[in-house]
Amino acid sequence: MKNKDLVKDNNEKVSFLGAVLKGSLMALSVCLILILIFAFVLRFCSISDSLIKPINQIIKTISIMIGVFVGLKKSKEMGLMSGLCIGFLFTIIAFVAFSILDGHFEFGISLLNDCLFGSIIGAICGIIAVNVGKNK
Repeated sequence: MKNKDLVKDNNEKVSFLGAVLKGSLMALSVCLILILIFAFVLRFCSISDSLIKPINQIIKTISIMIGVFVGLKKSKEMGLMSGLCIGFLFTIIAFVAFSILDGHFEFGISLLNDCLFGSIIGAICGIIAVNVGKNK
């Protein structure tokens, strides 16, 4: 193996990890902003309790979608894996952040469902992100 191949492999690993981290942190930022806006709306409007959970899922979906598109803006391959990792990492980071804000950690089936949901949404968005504009 030549030195160029080693450098290329190392740069690809750094690029992959950088894209995943960048996308996850962007998704977390968007999520925090949208949650604050939603909390502000809840303060002044009466929204049924049955709508809060679906709206939270929509906020997570939008956050993951934006995070994946930002994280994979320069990447044109490995969309499935990158998106899956961004969605999963975002879910874990968001769980930790919101648990700290709430004051307690609650591990359960809902966390597993959120991780699965985030990973699937991230994978779908990753596939779309790397294929958008590919024919140009």
